[in-house]
Amino acid sequence: MTAPDVAPYDALLLVSFGGPEKPDDVVPFLENVTRGRGIPRERLEQVGEHYFLFGGRSPINDQNRAFIAAVERDFAEHGIDLPVYWGNRNWDPYLRDTVTQMAADGITRAACFVTSAYSSWSSCRQYRENLYDAVEGIDGAPRLDKLRHYFNHPGFLEPVVEATRAALDDLPDAVGQ
Repeated sequence: MTAPDVAPYDALLLVSFGGPEKPDDVVPFLENVTRGRGIPRERLEQVGEHYFLFGGRSPINDQNRAFIAAVERDFAEHGIDLPVYWGNRNWDPYLRDTVTQMAADGITRAACFVTSAYSSWSSCRQYRENLYDAVEGIDGAPRLDKLRHYFNHPGFLEPVVEATRAALDDLPDAVGQ
């Protein structure tokens, strides 16, 4: 089996929102998310109560870790020798820290997969701005190419449609009427 040519890329960068890992992270995380918007700490504490319904931990980081492991397995199965990095907008691992590590590792160009599937300001333009800011002032920073959104890609849509149909089929008849 011949490995697919991944040129010009020498890394994949997973870019995500981030989330608190423990209860003490919740308010600082929310401060990061709302930075510059003047939201009072008391309000952030109220919003933070929602995280405590899940033990003060967002599931997003664990989902990203599982996704990275799956991508790394898939790469290995297909002979793709490409490191996978991960950087978040709002929590550790922070995107800028990851880009700094990538530069130290000699990465020159990375394909950037943003976990937000849909096209909106916060899931498209803001991530482009985050990627731009992440490389600013870092000697030897890699070129970061944001991959297209996938909300309308068949590889995303078809499983969503199948799962929705399966869920609808499992509903009791009285609900489906």
